[in-house]
Amino acid sequence: MESTSPPGVMPTARQNPFDPPEELRRRQRLGPIHRMTYADGDQGWLVTGFAAARATLTDPRFSVRPDRMRSPTAQPATAPAPPGFFLRTDPPEHDHYRRLLTGHFTVRRMKLLEPEIEAIVNDHLNAMELAGGPADLLKTFALPFPSQVIGELLGVPYSDRQGFQRNAATLLNADLTPEPRQAAVRELMAYLRDLLRHKRSRPEEDVLSGLAAHEGLAADEKAGLALLLLIAGHETTANLLALGTFALLANPAQLAEVRDQEEGAPAVVEELLRYLTIIPHVVRVAREDTELHGCPIKAGESVTVALSAANRDADHFTDPDALDLTRSTAGHLAFGHGLHRCLGQRLARAEIRIALPALLRRFPALRLTVAPEEVPLRSAMTVYGVRELPVTW
Repeated sequence: MESTSPPGVMPTARQNPFDPPEELRRRQRLGPIHRMTYADGDQGWLVTGFAAARATLTDPRFSVRPDRMRSPTAQPATAPAPPGFFLRTDPPEHDHYRRLLTGHFTVRRMKLLEPEIEAIVNDHLNAMELAGGPADLLKTFALPFPSQVIGELLGVPYSDRQGFQRNAATLLNADLTPEPRQAAVRELMAYLRDLLRHKRSRPEEDVLSGLAAHEGLAADEKAGLALLLLIAGHETTANLLALGTFALLANPAQLAEVRDQEEGAPAVVEELLRYLTIIPHVVRVAREDTELHGCPIKAGESVTVALSAANRDADHFTDPDALDLTRSTAGHLAFGHGLHRCLGQRLARAEIRIALPALLRRFPALRLTVAPEEVPLRSAMTVYGVRELPVTW
């Protein structure tokens, strides 16, 4: 049932960089679903319980279309998504776009990609070692490594990374008004349309060449699909890797658990995903009057699913606030759930499983050069993480 918690916009202030905002946890202790006031004053709902979150994310009566949903942050409602950006589309449109890309992210394709991931990791670690410390781990390793991996998979030149990284950061900054974020989308779409035209005339063995040759898609649809893959393919892994390293530096016993393994075990990656949950929340909107765990949801009301809180639900996870890399946390919601579960989850898992142990083995004395409370956080970003991670070794 609905808690008696007072309504309020999505809390972002964190007492601990690895824990969800305390206000979210307070509301969670009062119940799994709460009334919430959105940025424009509209009334909606906040889901903090694990079971309620799963139910919301699998219920076809909830939509992801941005023209219907409210913004849970201080900024106005979500801007329209470009064509092909299927993260913000419902079936059957969503299914049509997703099917075009599923074959590029199968278990078999990711397994074949692992030697290339290992080589890219080693190249960046070699560059770090040659340059010497101190360094910003985000800038020197956590961001360039997945940017190169997704670039090679898609066929986006690594030399263009500064432009797409800058625009991706702008697009994901929830503190900004819609205008600069939409300007970043326009710039990225223009870049990708040009690149797709080039791929059509000079195809290679990459995802964009396949999209460029597809006769059933308009140019903007192809660019929108490429935009989603490019942004999600480097921002999520980069922030998980940097924040995960920070969390391990704060937990030396758990760090040794990762470093001493020949290769990151699946349980290690899954627990880091659950514990950190770098996509803090997602929003759905009710298509019709419905009910969720005893709460009446009206058609048109937005429901914010607090994934970070749900992944710390004590009714589902034992001792949820502890980082325990030896336990199994299968079924967590870090990649979402249901129809919109992250398409690139296998790639992200492979990258972290390979990169994190390699980093810690190469630099066994890795340590922060500032106090933990001085590490700047991306609290206002759609993808949570650190703005920089000053380290030496």
